[in-house]
Amino acid sequence: MADTETPNEGSEKQVLEKLLLSSLREQRRARQWSIFFKSLTFIYLFILLFVGLGWFGDSGMSISGKHTALVELRGVIAPDSISSADNVNAGLQHAFKDQKTQGVILRINSPGGSPVQAGYINDEIRRLRAEYPRIPLYVVVEDVCASGGYYVAVAADKIFVDKASIIGSIGVLMNGFGFTNAMDKLGIERRLLTAGKNKAFLDPFSPVNPEQAEYAKKMLDDIHKQFIEVVQEGRGKRLKNTPEIFSGIVWTGQKSIDLGLADAMGSAEYVAREIIKAEHIVDYTTREGFAERFAKRFGAAAASVLMSMGSYGGLW
Repeated sequence: MADTETPNEGSEKQVLEKLLLSSLREQRRARQWSIFFKSLTFIYLFILLFVGLGWFGDSGMSISGKHTALVELRGVIAPDSISSADNVNAGLQHAFKDQKTQGVILRINSPGGSPVQAGYINDEIRRLRAEYPRIPLYVVVEDVCASGGYYVAVAADKIFVDKASIIGSIGVLMNGFGFTNAMDKLGIERRLLTAGKNKAFLDPFSPVNPEQAEYAKKMLDDIHKQFIEVVQEGRGKRLKNTPEIFSGIVWTGQKSIDLGLADAMGSAEYVAREIIKAEHIVDYTTREGFAERFAKRFGAAAASVLMSMGSYGGLW
């Protein structure tokens, strides 16, 4: 005899099927929303990571609203540093080109560095000030603005310092070591072959050559004169006429104002608010991006591998 299904049993089966299908739909919908929110969170975290690491770099986008532009110069001024002329000048160029920029602050905390790189920055500041005469540029010194850092600073309209800032060191140096006595004590013989009598210029493993030392001193004097001329041109009549200024010594912020090396006390916030009259500060500093840092580290690692594969020598 064939099984028969009562009306109640058929109704219960339909209800169960509906409940099962509804449950499956809810689970599917919940998984979809879970994937959506996880993806959203993932994208958000990656955006934060890339921004934090500087992946996006300098967008060059115009900032809405009138503002004070800020560019940082920190650490040693050198070709491969974050404070290279290329990086600092790029930040300054973007700052001046923005039509909403009311004034530019170059905030310096640097002991100096390459006179060539400092000269490039000084030249670019003067060029930008001539191209955009309505936009003033002020230097704000934090802890140190010495040597090449001050070489850059004198191109500004005014220099603001803190009373405890260190300013000056208007001089040039060339340093090294001599190992001849140590080599004699250790019984080490120096074997040096050159083509050109001055190719081993100031070689640290050879006795000092008086002619070479005198030549080096003349080079330093020439660069020092260039430095003095740049300072005198930048500071003009504000600079006190005392030889001490160019002796290579440093002064506190207050003393630097007395000597005409700086103009007044003030922080970046003070200059933006009271001098430029645009309290909102926008940072235009060129940051080293993630891609650049990765490339540098990858390049260094590759060079290390090549070095470990064998030693090599050369003449230069």
